[in-house]
Amino acid sequence: MRRLTLTLATCATTLLTLATLLVPSAVADEGQDEGQDEQAAVAATPFKGAAFDLCNTPSLAAMRAWRSSPYRAVGIYYAGRGRHCPVQRNLNKSWVTQVHRMGWQVLPVFVGSQSPCVYAQNKKGVRIGSKPAKQGRSEGGQAVQAARALGIVAGSALYLDLEAYNVGNASCARTTLDFVRAWNREVRGRGYLPGFYSSAGSGVRQMEQARLAGVKDLPAAIWFARWHTGPELYQEPSLGKNAWQHLRIHQYAGDAAESHGGYRLVVDRNQVDAPVARIG
Repeated sequence: MRRLTLTLATCATTLLTLATLLVPSAVADEGQDEGQDEQAAVAATPFKGAAFDLCNTPSLAAMRAWRSSPYRAVGIYYAGRGRHCPVQRNLNKSWVTQVHRMGWQVLPVFVGSQSPCVYAQNKKGVRIGSKPAKQGRSEGGQAVQAARALGIVAGSALYLDLEAYNVGNASCARTTLDFVRAWNREVRGRGYLPGFYSSAGSGVRQMEQARLAGVKDLPAAIWFARWHTGPELYQEPSLGKNAWQHLRIHQYAGDAAESHGGYRLVVDRNQVDAPVARIG
């Protein structure tokens, strides 16, 4: 899975984007306040430690062998029309149950429609359409339904994956935020905790700007990609130091080849202080 992390050069567009965020959408007063989110996060399953993710779900044998690694959580790309690896031969309810019994925590990632101004060429065919709130609501329902089919029960965190996009494009940023908020509302309404994955310089920056502007229906947990650093959960410049406390994941390296127990995988590395899936 490729990741694009923008640099601080995007700061020049921040004021334009912030002005966009201050314009309420048609569903702005349906928001959930921060206190309710914190209560839901407490009810979720917390995890602190190292995690890896990769495009194709590993085999059970590889997961068993990787118990010798420093990792104790795994990200799975379990649903969504935007997945780079849509055919997951290993992933089913039995796999989820068995890896959980091995002691693994699971981070479910939903890769749905992408921002209209997404940078990656391979994501341009799955962009958000002209009715972002309706689309976000529909895909939020899909995310929950697919999670339930894998035995991932209510109270679990589900992470929406939006690859890097041009957050300085005001119209695109507004459409993207409307989609994300609607996805969050639907996931919350069905008893799950909505998380959000994106690059530190685009999607995560926009969520922080929205938080500062008092926008409701934002993600309960943030998973940010900033590569070529160490694991720095609470030193990320795109996020306020007190924002999303114990609700953060830092993807700090990507496409790293590692071998454990005789199995070689090419993974992205993450440091986690955030809710994970509850397996029923």
